[in-house]
Amino acid sequence: MFVETGQAEQRERGRSDPAPPARSWADDVRHRVRAQVEETVRLRCAEHVHSMHGSGFVSGVLTDFVARGKYLRSMFGYLGWRSAAPDSPAALNAVAGLELLHAFALLQDDVMDGSLLRRGRPTVHVQLAQWHRGQRLSGCPDRFGESGAVLLGDLCLVWAEQAMRESGLGRTVLERGWPRYDAMRSELAVGQFADLLNDARRVPPLDEVMDVLRRKSGNYTVRRPLELGAAMAGADDDLLDLLGDYGTMVGEAFQMRDDVLGVFGTDATGKPTGDDLAERKATSLVVLARELAGPATRRELDALLYGSDAVDGPVDVPAARALIDFTGARRRLDELITTRVHGALRLVDGAVADGRLADDVAGVLRAMAVRCADRIT
Repeated sequence: MFVETGQAEQRERGRSDPAPPARSWADDVRHRVRAQVEETVRLRCAEHVHSMHGSGFVSGVLTDFVARGKYLRSMFGYLGWRSAAPDSPAALNAVAGLELLHAFALLQDDVMDGSLLRRGRPTVHVQLAQWHRGQRLSGCPDRFGESGAVLLGDLCLVWAEQAMRESGLGRTVLERGWPRYDAMRSELAVGQFADLLNDARRVPPLDEVMDVLRRKSGNYTVRRPLELGAAMAGADDDLLDLLGDYGTMVGEAFQMRDDVLGVFGTDATGKPTGDDLAERKATSLVVLARELAGPATRRELDALLYGSDAVDGPVDVPAARALIDFTGARRRLDELITTRVHGALRLVDGAVADGRLADDVAGVLRAMAVRCADRIT
């Protein structure tokens, strides 16, 4: 059934729903989205990939890849919808497409970064290269793996939009979302390109690094999905602005935490630690450490990060990690994360007080803000 109700009616119906516990709500949405995304990939592979050599392996790799995500973008997309409209299976189908957009981004990001692990397992381009070797195919296995991962990412990008178009939402509803969806995709690509230029040897200022952080991941993870879902639900400008401000703060907290995990994380995060240092990336943590360091420590850090593998050899990651910890940058970044989360929580509390947000949606927004900031370290 198409969802075309007006915003006032949507909010009234949404407020009549019982308030679910935030964790059970998130678990339920994750379960529903995962089932939807896995089914989408299975059906699309059966339709488009079935006739080529290795189709079973390729389909299995891609299905496994999309099944192991956190589903944050779809959860925030659906929270945006629920801020202005009642529960809708069609809306959930639509925001599930964001996970395919995320798969596209990760597949190509791993190729560009030369990453070996993603979500605790070999990256897709590494798996494809291993399969190429096992099949004794001609050509370079690594080149095959990288090219194959890029093409699978392209398929996910196509299927993401197709999932929205075929979600069951009416055309008018989708038309409210397309401009935001287009902006989200463009911002993601531009942010990724900016990240390619993000080199610690260039010594960018923290404001510039934060701008890249915001565009490449923060907005794309929280703010844009929230705005997309809310726009499709018919939210007014005031609510869209509220969700945008919340999303900016939580998105920045999420990415700053990611920068901390990239240096001080553990195997439990499912990602290799130290990669940002090894690649000499000017992350928020690295740039902040340099700004906080005294002259002698800054010189040591510069000596470690501003060389090149060809001339100076690879970065001494343990030594760089110890210097960053010594500067107090990790503690300061934790403070910046906390400030943003508290700001987001105050926005939510104010919106409940003046009737812009229902209690059930507000409870989940609070829980998601804390969850994005307090990931495993």
